[in-house]
Amino acid sequence: MLLNRDYVGYMATELVKKLVDGGLIETRAPEAVALRLRQRMNEELSVEDRINEQARQILTEHQEEMRRTNVSYQDMFKKVKAQLARDGKLILR
Repeated sequence: MLLNRDYVGYMATELVKKLVDGGLIETRAPEAVALRLRQRMNEELSVEDRINEQARQILTEHQEEMRRTNVSYQDMFKKVKAQLARDGKLILR
């Protein structure tokens, strides 16, 4: 993940503040809106972490075969991660 979770909280708060100040949204509880936005942003950012973990598990299961065929772990990691993203219809940075 490229963004610090504390910074995500700051961004969510500032975004809600600007939307309210700009008259784009109306809310009586901007803190609650910022909290929900922060949670959703963190969920979205953790998608890549979950895909990385799935790729590591798959490669661990096939490590013996990779050794026999002399395949690079880094290359296979990229390929498996890309395939998992395609299967999940996800766009990664």
